[in-house]
Amino acid sequence: MAFSEPFYRWRPHPWHGLRAGPDVPKLLHAYVEITPFDLVKYEVDKETGYLRVDRPQRTTSLPPALYGFVPQTYCGERVRALSPDSTQGDADPLDICVVSERPINRAEVIVVGRVVGGLQMIDQGEADDKIIAVLQGDNVWGEARELSDLPEVLVERLRHYFMTYKLVPGEENTTSLEVVYGRDHAREVVLASIADYDEQFGGG
Repeated sequence: MAFSEPFYRWRPHPWHGLRAGPDVPKLLHAYVEITPFDLVKYEVDKETGYLRVDRPQRTTSLPPALYGFVPQTYCGERVRALSPDSTQGDADPLDICVVSERPINRAEVIVVGRVVGGLQMIDQGEADDKIIAVLQGDNVWGEARELSDLPEVLVERLRHYFMTYKLVPGEENTTSLEVVYGRDHAREVVLASIADYDEQFGGG
């Protein structure tokens, strides 16, 4: 029996088995781990590729956008170099938030996002950038090309979420959000993470 290309006889690992995007670094694939309806933080299991529960969120804060990662990316030395106050990359795939006007209430889906900017976040000294994208073809946000095309309050909500989603009363906050950057720097971070991935795992 003949199959169309590409055909996967088995489910590909979402980090290693999917392409980074259809038009890198402009249009990226985002593998969604968390939706704006989730009060539990899910994270892909690096060994199996399935989602696992990382932790129930302590606060009532909900992510204001789809949240996941870009396949075949890795935050290593090149990503760290773009975040001067960090000591190393976080050794995870590059995080991405995708803004969608229509509610998407399920995870483990792949969406295409157009890169418009990002957040330069540092977590326990590690570079932990969050790329911001808009859903390709979105009827409200689909024409956005730069972070300034989004309402300022939306970026404010993203900043607030990432500055508070690990807070534990009585403990020091280990995260800082250094810079909010635009499309051009975001694309640099994407390309750096792909180069870091190729060095770490070998180019596909």
